[in-house]
Amino acid sequence: MFTDSHLRLQDRFDTRRLAAVIEKNLVAPTVSDEWAAFIERLDMVFVASVDAEGRPACSYKGGDPGFVRVLQPDLLAFPLYDGNGLFMTAGNMAETGLVELLFVDFERPQRLRVGGVARVTEPEPGDLDRWPEARLIVRVAVRHCYVNCKRYVHRHIRAEPSPYVPRASEETPVAAWKLLPYVEPHLSAADKEEIARRRAEGRPLPKPEGTGPRPVEGEDSA
Repeated sequence: MFTDSHLRLQDRFDTRRLAAVIEKNLVAPTVSDEWAAFIERLDMVFVASVDAEGRPACSYKGGDPGFVRVLQPDLLAFPLYDGNGLFMTAGNMAETGLVELLFVDFERPQRLRVGGVARVTEPEPGDLDRWPEARLIVRVAVRHCYVNCKRYVHRHIRAEPSPYVPRASEETPVAAWKLLPYVEPHLSAADKEEIARRRAEGRPLPKPEGTGPRPVEGEDSA
């Protein structure tokens, strides 16, 4: 589990014995029933990935509680919903597959790390019943799982779920930033078609707003 760099730092701070005890007693090759229940009650996960050139990325993924599923002790799965179109996480997974998942409960402070190898696939039969509107499905073969110290986890109260999480029972709102004048002309054909349909039907659309790079003055946004 530890590289020479890890061991040198452990020696510098006299924590090699502690690290060895943690590795022996807390690090597991699979997800226990207890931690499966922990994962499946959460509505978010932080995903670290790396591309073939060693460039890391960290991404927040959110959904309804249980959107990350423990299919079996050594296999997790979660959806990739509509995003900003960069596909940084999915692209990194396609290149190296290496991921580290950080699950944090901010209401009852606790956190869990799960590392493994990810495979990005098209939705299989039944997946869209579980994850409506999922673009892709990530399946993670677990290599290790261990609880992290929770003392620095700030306690937060969950106010309300995001209305943008796809749900079978309701229409997913259009993201307001997609209607910005310098963004909308460059959307995917599917997004343009959906926005045009809602406009034609007189469906409410959000006021264009958001953050991000804006065109240089005088530049044609189209």
